[in-house]
Amino acid sequence: MMNQVIMVGRIVNIKNDEKTIVTIAVTRQFKNSDGEYETDLVPVILYGTISETTFEYCKKDDIIGIRGRVQIENDKIVLIADRVTFLSSKKEEDNE
Repeated sequence: MMNQVIMVGRIVNIKNDEKTIVTIAVTRQFKNSDGEYETDLVPVILYGTISETTFEYCKKDDIIGIRGRVQIENDKIVLIADRVTFLSSKKEEDNE
């Protein structure tokens, strides 16, 4: 059996306690009945050095790739990241 998920999305929220939880916006590949692409907000849990590195270097609006697995915790399905790839970073504008 294989339990592997690969997603690419834009960070809409990132918070850190003893683990990092990143919520990414992932656009669906097909249009709805109104002719628009819908976006899903997917929470991803990161542990260990992946957690520390992602929280240090990533911020809202950055695009990241995630490879992970689906797991059940407290009767909820969650996505646990095994690897995070930093794909693009929104550059901060100078306020000079």
